[in-house]
Formats: sequence, C-alpha cells, structure tokens
Amino acid sequence: MTARIPLDPPRTLLFRAVSWYSNRAYGKVVDPLRAAAHHTGVLWAGARFELSVGRWKKLDPQLKALAVMSAAATVGCGWCMDFGHWENHRHGMDPRKLRDVPVWRESEVYTPLERDVLEYAEAMSLTPPEVGDEPVRRLRAALGEAAFVELTTMVAVENMRSRTNSALGLTSQGFKDRCEVERPAGR
Repeated sequence: MTARIPLDPPRTLLFRAVSWYSNRAYGKVVDPLRAAAHHTGVLWAGARFELSVGRWKKLDPQLKALAVMSAAATVGCGWCMDFGHWENHRHGMDPRKLRDVPVWRESEVYTPLERDVLEYAEAMSLTPPEVGDEPVRRLRAALGEAAFVELTTMVAVENMRSRTNSALGLTSQGFKDRCEVERPAGR
C-alpha cells in the first residue's frame, strides 16, 4: 500500500524545523510529519501536543509503551507498530514483550498488571469501546488515580495517531525489519 497523500509537502520553515528534529531523534523524517506538513496548523498543533504528552510521567514508561502498542495493534496501524517496536526496544524494553503485544493472551511474558494494561488498551481501542468495570477497578487500585488517567489518555492519544496514520495509508517505514500486525481471532 502506498500513502494516500504525497509525502513531499511544501518545505515551509516549520516543516524544515520538525524535519531537523525528526532526523536528529529518529534518524529520518517520520512519515506522519511529512503527511501533517500539508497543513501547517495541524503540524504545529500536533508538534506542541506531542511535546506536552512526552512530559507526562505518572505512569510507568513500560506500562505506557505496552498500552500504546496494544492500541496500535488493535487499530491495525503498521506504521505505529513498526515505530513503537523500534522506539521501545531502544529504551531497553524486552523484545519478547514488544513482539508478543498482538498475541498477548497466548504469551507468557507479561505480569498480571501488564495483562490488565493490555486488556484495557485493547478494550478502549475497539469500536465501540468495550471497557469493563473489573479491569478498571484493578488498574485504579494498582496504579492510582493520576497514572490511571494518564493510561486512559495515552490509549486515546494512540487511537488518534493510529487511526490517522492508517487512514492516510502510512505503513512501516523500516524502523523494524518486519512488522506484522496480528489481530486476535474475531477482531
């Protein structure tokens, strides 16, 4: 599949600035930036939003990563899975945990808390959402109110990213050699 929008946007000052940052941080200009750069307001708002989201620190980073990856897998965003695997691997996350996100129910690498996070992120990412009271109760008890709110919002943020990237036809950009989004049966 090719992108549904050209990935060679106008070279505005803002696009050049975010391209410099992306090259420095990720070794290349990421396709979501290239796509968003067709609308300066969207690019500017998105950049400011992502910088704000990056400052949220109430939730354990590995739990946050699992939630984001679970949402991306549930939505079916190959770009997000590719980038997420690479980004979290470089931050020291167990590669087995990253690889097994799409099939977390069958995997033995997750703790009970991690399973609750994966279940919650998946349930939130379904259309319509299928969030149950019991997983929420367990997560609130384990994480506390602030971290639970951050978890919930991170899943919502990843849904926005994944759905935007998927709709724009953005696919793996080669951050991970191969990225297959496997969906649980019945989804």
